[in-house]
Amino acid sequence: MAIPPEIFLLPQRSDATLQQQIQQIVAEAIVSRHCAAGEKMPSSRKLADHLGVSRITITLAYAELVSNGYLISRDRSGYFVSDTAPTQPWFAEADTSAPAGIDWDRKLARRPQSRGDILRPPNWTDYRYPFIYGQSDPDLFDHTNWRNCSLRAVGRKDFDTLTHDHYQNDDPMLVEFILRYILPRRGIRANPDEILITMGGQNALWMIAQLLLSEGQKAIVENPCFPGLRKIFDQMRYIAASIDVDNDGLPPDRIPADADVVFTTPSHHAPTNVTMPLERRLEMLEKANRDDFVIVEDDYEFEMSFLSAPAPALKSMDQIGTVIYLGSFSKSIFPGLRLGYVVAAKPLIQEMRELRTVVFRHPPSHIQRTTAYFLSLGHYDSQINRMARVFSKRRAIMEHCIREFGLTPDGRDMHGGSSFWMKAPEGVDTTQLAVDLRKQSVLIEPGNAFYAHRSPDTSHYRLAYSSINANLVHDGIALVAEAIAKATQSH
Repeated sequence: MAIPPEIFLLPQRSDATLQQQIQQIVAEAIVSRHCAAGEKMPSSRKLADHLGVSRITITLAYAELVSNGYLISRDRSGYFVSDTAPTQPWFAEADTSAPAGIDWDRKLARRPQSRGDILRPPNWTDYRYPFIYGQSDPDLFDHTNWRNCSLRAVGRKDFDTLTHDHYQNDDPMLVEFILRYILPRRGIRANPDEILITMGGQNALWMIAQLLLSEGQKAIVENPCFPGLRKIFDQMRYIAASIDVDNDGLPPDRIPADADVVFTTPSHHAPTNVTMPLERRLEMLEKANRDDFVIVEDDYEFEMSFLSAPAPALKSMDQIGTVIYLGSFSKSIFPGLRLGYVVAAKPLIQEMRELRTVVFRHPPSHIQRTTAYFLSLGHYDSQINRMARVFSKRRAIMEHCIREFGLTPDGRDMHGGSSFWMKAPEGVDTTQLAVDLRKQSVLIEPGNAFYAHRSPDTSHYRLAYSSINANLVHDGIALVAEAIAKATQSH
């Protein structure tokens, strides 16, 4: 007897093609032992009728499953589950009467802190007006050329690079193109042994904090600042000192003389977007040299300087190696890439490489080589130019709508970015505002997560435009303004 087709059900939601979905449900049934070795599969006609798809789709899926070793084909007999198909091992049924397991609440020595998360639902793509930061617009991404680069990276020529464990080493092609094409745009010169590939900016910040901070050392962070940095400190049970930023960013004259490490975002302050002027950058470098502290420069969004030319990076003016420079491809390619880099003095890079090896050796070789091809073949520059044009248009629309509906930006920015830092009227709780707006399919980001624990703030919020269509901006801003007006009246 053949396996009944009724045991196979397509997922309710899937981004895969029908053929891929059918391959997946058959493979899962075999691996989970719902279909035993030697059993006959339903005929293509019966399974097609059951699933409501064409017979050719079933036939193509079966053929692919044969090539992958899940099924075998017998002339005039149909398809059967292969004797060598992968399956899960059998385990005895768990004894439900056994005593409860380990008390993990008691066993855990450290737990990640939930405080500090930006209020954002995981299904943000289901919302009509997503004014959220750091997410990509699929319409702007060069899918075709990225796929071509990915296929090239798995070709025979690059097979050794893809499959070998490179231990501490990074993809030399990616390192070369960062050194030759990315860093010179920021005025930075470096050698290959002064750069490390990371799993994004957060990973870089974590490694730096692990190596440079311990009890008795003083770290300075901006207030407000990137919430991910505070979460790193919370996990380390380390308390950093916060300095309030002004309209020019972090004031160097407020950095104490006994500081050891200063974390700053001078190009686009996170989250206000203000740009630190050249005079202040020089003042910070001079103070760092005089007081012997290290500067961690997070240049997370320099590519979005489309309003005017970006200011030179702190690292480009660093004469003695006091600046640790962080870059990322999360905003310029896509956030799920999780790929970034650190440029610093050779001794520190060596220590970071050792630490990275302990945790995960190196970022996946295929991702590194694909990115290297994307850079070297000019696709990266084309994407940046396309994003700049679209973001410039969206920003102009956002500015017009913000003025039209009487909303209040806070601070000033000089070069671009992909968001606005906003101030709500007195008495309006932006956390509650964000929750209320979800009912109208609008997402904004309340600002409290960016502020130091000692100085909670419920008056600020962020409106980003990297993920929302320009045609939807006006109606979305109108809903935000309406919600703020209601909140103001109720207060």
